[in-house]
Amino acid sequence: MIDDDQKQRMAQLEEKLAAAKKAHEEPEPRADEHYSMANQAWRMVTELVAGLVIGLGIGYGLDVLLGTTPIFMVLFILLGLAAGVNVMLRSAREIQDKQMAEAEKSVDADKDA
Repeated sequence: MIDDDQKQRMAQLEEKLAAAKKAHEEPEPRADEHYSMANQAWRMVTELVAGLVIGLGIGYGLDVLLGTTPIFMVLFILLGLAAGVNVMLRSAREIQDKQMAEAEKSVDADKDA
C-alpha cells in the first residue's frame, strides 16, 4: 500500500517535473519570420505564373481545336495574367491584414503594460 509520505513525495516529484518541462520549452526562433515572408513571396509568384500558364493552355487548346491563328492564345494569356495579378493582390492584402492585426495586438499589449 502507498502511504501518505509516498503520495506527498510523488506529488512533489510531479511538480518538479512540470516545472522542469516548462523551463525547458524553447521560444520560437525569429528566423522563421524571414523564411515565412520568402514563402509568401514564392506563393505569390507561383500564383501569377500559374495564371499565365493556364491561360496559355486554354488559349492554345482553343486555337488548335478551332484552327484559328493565335487569337485565343493571346486573349487567354492576357486573361490569365489578369487573374494571376488579381490573386496575387488578394494574397498581398491577406498578408497586410495579418501584419496589421499583429501590430495592433502588440500596440494594445504595450498600452496595457
